[in-house]
Amino acid sequence: MSLLSKLFGIQDNFSDKIEILDAAAYAKAISGKKVQLVDVRTADEYRGGHIKNALNIDFYNSGNFIKAFEKLNKEQPVYLYCRSGARSQKAARKLANMGFSQIYDLQGGYMRWK
Repeated sequence: MSLLSKLFGIQDNFSDKIEILDAAAYAKAISGKKVQLVDVRTADEYRGGHIKNALNIDFYNSGNFIKAFEKLNKEQPVYLYCRSGARSQKAARKLANMGFSQIYDLQGGYMRWK
């Protein structure tokens, strides 16, 4: 359940599928495991620095975005991040609609990671 849902009773049909993790929890979740880690920034942003072993799937390239995520396992958790957290939240909702059930988003994005 998202914070808004808890505070205001807002129904969010994505809240059971998407969890936002702070940098420490996110780092712990992805360390030492083979996970589906995805950077949804542009290729230029990705080249400028990214989390080790992250796959780059540009959120703004919608045709490729869907095709690339269709190749991933919907039954396994997927860890997303972008620059500041806004894009990855949109991506997370899109993935929830595509049938992914365990989606983790890095709070504050790559800016918080560094």
